[in-house]
Amino acid sequence: MLKITNLQKTFNAGTVNAKTALCGLDLTLEDGDFVTVIGGNGAGKSTMLNAIAGVWKLDGGKIELDGIDITAMPEHKRAKFLGRVFQDPLKGTAPDMEIAENLAIAARRGKKRKLKWGCTRKNREEYKTLLSQLDLGLENRLSTKVGLLSGGQRQALTLLMATLKRPKLLLLDEHTAALDPKTASKVLSLTDKIVTENKLTTLMITHNMHDAICYGNRLIMMHEGNVVVDVSGEEKKKLTIEQLLALFEKGSGSAFVSDKQMLSK
Repeated sequence: MLKITNLQKTFNAGTVNAKTALCGLDLTLEDGDFVTVIGGNGAGKSTMLNAIAGVWKLDGGKIELDGIDITAMPEHKRAKFLGRVFQDPLKGTAPDMEIAENLAIAARRGKKRKLKWGCTRKNREEYKTLLSQLDLGLENRLSTKVGLLSGGQRQALTLLMATLKRPKLLLLDEHTAALDPKTASKVLSLTDKIVTENKLTTLMITHNMHDAICYGNRLIMMHEGNVVVDVSGEEKKKLTIEQLLALFEKGSGSAFVSDKQMLSK
């Protein structure tokens, strides 16, 4: 479903502030893979997701999605293939619009707009059914402005919007990092349920080693713009944090250093 070949990206190239974020990155995801991504600051995790989404132009390499070369495709054209949830719960939704209106926009992603009502009575009934799956009581608040929701509610709604049209690839960029532990756990459970039931090909960046091991069928660890650890299947299920750190040290040639992630053990 996703094939990344020799991806390269350097910020501020040719200056004293030059920073190589991706260094010949290669990665292939099969249809239905749920891959958790972990690594220290500056490892290239978010740069990789932004490259896939088309946020910036690459210095070199190739990105193929479901057999289509999207390397030079503009960001807005890739949007119909991708679903994305950001770290900030305030992104991904329109705060001054109702819950139903936000879902109506998500339902029309990649489609041509026409001059007709964007949210019909039938749509509202469909949205009620969808929202009831979240178990947050939002199905009875369709007319509520999204800006009045809590961070966890907005993130759950964003997740639902991102997966409403079953994207070819779902990108989750530390989407629970800004939430309190209880809410983060709830959103992660929802994520696992939606991804598993819909068999969505997913890349989920997380700073939490435990979550990286517990969720998904495959785990990759990045260092200096490359993948240095790649485990899946039974090996991943039996993995401990200590073993993961040992694999990282073996693959990168250095000890793992990240206060944020070490604290999350």
